[in-house]
Amino acid sequence: MARLTLRPHNHLFTSSSSPIHAHNQPFLSLYTIFPRHHHHHNLIKSRVKCSASGTERVRESKKLPPKNPIEDPKPQLTIPSSDSEVLSTETETGSEQNWPPWKNVPQRYKLIGATSLAFVICNMDKVNLSIAIIPMSHQFGWSSSVAGLVQSSFFWGYALSQLPGGWLSKIFGGRKVLEIGVFTWSFATALVPLLAGFMPGLIFSRILVGIGEGVSPSAATDLIARTIPVKERSRAVGFVFGGLSLGSVLGLLLAPPIIETFNWESVFYLFGVLGVAWFVGFQFLNKEEVSYEGNEISTSHKSENTTHEEMGNSLKEIPWKSFFQSSAVWAMIYTHFCGSWGHYTCLSWLPTYFSEALDLNLTEAAWVSILPPLASIVVTSLASQFADYLITNGVETTTVRKICQTIAFVSPAICMTLSSVDIGLPPWEIVGILTAGLALSSFALSGLYCTHQDISPEYASILLGLTNTVGAVPGIVGVALTGFLLDSTHSWTMSLFVPSIFFYVTGTVLWLAFASSEPQTFTKEDS
Repeated sequence: MARLTLRPHNHLFTSSSSPIHAHNQPFLSLYTIFPRHHHHHNLIKSRVKCSASGTERVRESKKLPPKNPIEDPKPQLTIPSSDSEVLSTETETGSEQNWPPWKNVPQRYKLIGATSLAFVICNMDKVNLSIAIIPMSHQFGWSSSVAGLVQSSFFWGYALSQLPGGWLSKIFGGRKVLEIGVFTWSFATALVPLLAGFMPGLIFSRILVGIGEGVSPSAATDLIARTIPVKERSRAVGFVFGGLSLGSVLGLLLAPPIIETFNWESVFYLFGVLGVAWFVGFQFLNKEEVSYEGNEISTSHKSENTTHEEMGNSLKEIPWKSFFQSSAVWAMIYTHFCGSWGHYTCLSWLPTYFSEALDLNLTEAAWVSILPPLASIVVTSLASQFADYLITNGVETTTVRKICQTIAFVSPAICMTLSSVDIGLPPWEIVGILTAGLALSSFALSGLYCTHQDISPEYASILLGLTNTVGAVPGIVGVALTGFLLDSTHSWTMSLFVPSIFFYVTGTVLWLAFASSEPQTFTKEDS
């Protein structure tokens, strides 16, 4: 039986045989057209008494044949029994239209959000060992040198996977590479307690964690370069890589109570499960959504059936020689190395430093260690807004990147110098100074980490893989060397702060001299 649908168009009533949907046309009840207190209310109520069921009863009593809806020129008007029924219908259809909450969010923002969440889990799995290493060292009788070796093993895999991650991201797209990386490092994280008593096995599991996490920066860079316009890029990079700071905070916040409540093994199991859950959820996103391809960049991904020959040819097509002929690329390489030295050594050793230097227990040391990454979250947001504002208002991109990276290096260098010089500062002031310096180093996300996309969106993932490979070396050498120097000198100043200050200063000089965000053409013919 046809229903009468009220359309606002031309103020006419038109019939429809299908239910009314809120997203196609508005449902207008007669109570809306005629106010309840108006005298027309009684008129309508008296005239429109027969519902569909009432009409059928009349028809049956008179022995009339059922009317054919097609032949019926006068459609029946069904009146809702109450206002609540109308509101219920509107609410249900509106809810369906707006649920889930992210349904109408642009696809590129969904991908950026999911990538940022992956980076949160990434650093949770990275920093959990910096807390667990304390009870593990006590249980297995490890020295500082052995503890440094165990922590640095992560960076062996991290360094090895940088270039392959960038290359695979260019071929298959960062989306596919990211999800495989998350599953790999999460599975390997859960293996740590099972292999902890066997040093080669423990080293292998941490290398596997490093491999999984190592492909993630290149995969994220590929996503950003392909989907985000230049004027939004600083915020996108800040949001995605800012997930690392949030992951550090959550990891340092959750690991101590988990370890003290259960045991150190449980933190690896729980954090590993989080990554597997992300992987499962991302599969549903892949099935339900269509990938967004930015209009600014013409790129294509190979299918999953890409042959080994095609993959080999794509590797040969990368203009490696052209990369190394660019002074801007060399500036990025060295700057990445310098920044990673300060970041990785502090990430690995600050909990132990706070525990020994300030005589704090495990939970207190972890809480203090949270302060730098927590402050970094705030600084990252401000830095990205600041950088995009300058670019939007006509400041050259290269100038903006140089300003941000200089802040990122000079600030921690000054703060580490104040912390390392014996000028009688109380311990908690040293904590505050270090927190400020390390937080301001997050300006690098609007400096160095945007430059790869700036100079070549096409090869952005490979360029980040290249610089991040060199940037992973401090994780291998610096973290282990810090433990060795600590055993040799028993000085946190000489083992942790002095090397970082040196690289921050020299990195700033080279960055200001040679860095550039001008788009560059890297071609095979140049090689």
